[in-house]
Amino acid sequence: MSKPSPPVGLIGVGLMGEALAVRLIAAGLSVTGFDIDPARTARLAALGGASAASAADLALRCDPIVLALFDTDQVEAVVAQELLPALGQGSGKLLICVSTCDPDRVEELGARAAAAGLAFIEAPVSGTSGQVGRGEGVGLIGGDAAAVARAAPILEALFRGTFHVGGIGAGNRAKLAVNLILGLNRLALAEGLVFAERLGLDPAAFLAVARGSAAYSQVMDTKGPKMVAGDFAPEGRVRQTLKDAHLILAEAAAAGQDLPLLRVHAEVLEACVRAGEGERDNSIVIEAIRRRGPEPEEADEAGP
Repeated sequence: MSKPSPPVGLIGVGLMGEALAVRLIAAGLSVTGFDIDPARTARLAALGGASAASAADLALRCDPIVLALFDTDQVEAVVAQELLPALGQGSGKLLICVSTCDPDRVEELGARAAAAGLAFIEAPVSGTSGQVGRGEGVGLIGGDAAAVARAAPILEALFRGTFHVGGIGAGNRAKLAVNLILGLNRLALAEGLVFAERLGLDPAAFLAVARGSAAYSQVMDTKGPKMVAGDFAPEGRVRQTLKDAHLILAEAAAAGQDLPLLRVHAEVLEACVRAGEGERDNSIVIEAIRRRGPEPEEADEAGP
């Protein structure tokens, strides 16, 4: 009788982690998760997953281990302080990091994992948690070919498609460039909807026009209805999007590239955070646009 395969480990069961768990469980895989928030592990249990007492406990029980954490600091802390001490040298286990991270730091982390005898790939996700849960997410993969091939069954369960873009670090470089375009599309849609509304057009009717026009982008399908309905239940939180914007700006500065449109986007996201909207869906940028009045010179010209 063959020995049963170990469960897939999932560290981080937030919006994206929960969506990943849905995909893994739907594919018939056993999932054991850990999150510092007990309510999140309770939701995982409701989906059919199991829980571990700690990240270290999970590391001993699971292979592969999927990291779905907020940022690079959290990924580094979990790997360095929990996983590597628990696993020691030469375990050969596979780590799959789906978090959006600093590309240089995740490259260094991959080298550190390899030195400890672990396989490591990055697979940052393109898509909202809702899209991922529906099987519409895309993985941007960085890592050596052997580790990527080993991860193939998990990646196929998680994503509708993947792009292996290079070694570790390349996946997050691609993800940041994609997020730059995506965020600007989202902001442009918000501004266009507000503009149409101020001109007296019905926002829902105008969204249908925009979807059928040369201006179409997928953001109109994923975020347009939320903007029109004022439904800002999170699928991608403002604070996460702002974290990514700051990371992109830092990478651009290091590369000697100015990103003027992204600076505007970051300012709008920061305004949302100041308004107490950091935990809402990033489609709420439409409210930040609505709160902005006319440009000062236009206000003066409109005066008596």
